[in-house]
Amino acid sequence: MMHTLDIKKLIVSIGEKKIVNGVSLAINSGEIHAVMGPNGSGKSTLASTIMGKPHCIVSSGTIQLDGEEITTSSPTDRARKGLFLGFQYPVEIPGVAGQQMLRLSYNSIAAAQGRSPLSPKEFNERLKTAAAELHLPTEFLHRSLNEGFSGGEKKKMEMLQCRVLEPAIALLDETDSGLDVDALKMISTGIRTVVDKLNTGILLITHYQRILEYVKPHFVHVFVGGKIVESGGPELAEKIERNGYAEYTK
Repeated sequence: MMHTLDIKKLIVSIGEKKIVNGVSLAINSGEIHAVMGPNGSGKSTLASTIMGKPHCIVSSGTIQLDGEEITTSSPTDRARKGLFLGFQYPVEIPGVAGQQMLRLSYNSIAAAQGRSPLSPKEFNERLKTAAAELHLPTEFLHRSLNEGFSGGEKKKMEMLQCRVLEPAIALLDETDSGLDVDALKMISTGIRTVVDKLNTGILLITHYQRILEYVKPHFVHVFVGGKIVESGGPELAEKIERNGYAEYTK
């Protein structure tokens, strides 16, 4: 099934400050859109708004998933409809095993979408397969979610969540931050896996071209001052790597 996330003329404020200033962007199944920009340009606020974080106030514009208006929907409702957010700083949840959280989440989404839930045995088989694809040790699954994990381990766990939950559109907020080369390659493989096997659409927020060398996005958007100031293909990321953002911030 093909999916489309369609953002039109979105203006967003946090408190009294306008952060996102008239963004329009469409992401289809199987597409990887990289959003690059300097610190403070509003990239993370854009992802948070799409996912429905309550402190991000939409003053105008719309967010639609498969033609359905979700601009005022709750984060839970958006997740059940097929959106996924990978956090820049994943939180620790003591006492909740990753395996348990994922099974409950998967079955909640399945029920909302009219699909049958999986038994613990069925789900565990799915989880083991996904963990093997991502070269993630199964011991991670039985530990409290992210508790005591390194930054790279938390990001790996998020990619496993994305693979298992099979979202229509995944919003990945600086998934590459704090990763060494091996972890970066693993995360990039995870992104390619959900695109190639699940046809998931990806919005990948990053500062650097490094991860894009592995992921190979279809589209690159330069985000400065709360808006998209230039769009292009992978060559645009190479240009930014050479020249930085100076020409956009004059």
